[in-house]
Amino acid sequence: MKDLLVSIASGLVENPDEVKVIVDEPNEEGVTVYHLQVAANDVGRVIGKQGRIAKAIRQIMKAAANTCGKHVTVEIK
Repeated sequence: MKDLLVSIASGLVENPDEVKVIVDEPNEEGVTVYHLQVAANDVGRVIGKQGRIAKAIRQIMKAAANTCGKHVTVEIK
């Protein structure tokens, strides 16, 4: 899951070397939170107009997690 998020974000940004993903342990509800960090000048590229790209990233991650029977959330910092 982490590799999927890194590959998606790396394809969107100008500085793919600065893409970092921090994974939290599942909380009491079983949701795993992925924190996506990119360079300051690449945040707009990851979020997109009106958050469309961020929403698409979250949907892809949730679909991939559902195939494994997991629940995930993506936070962009």
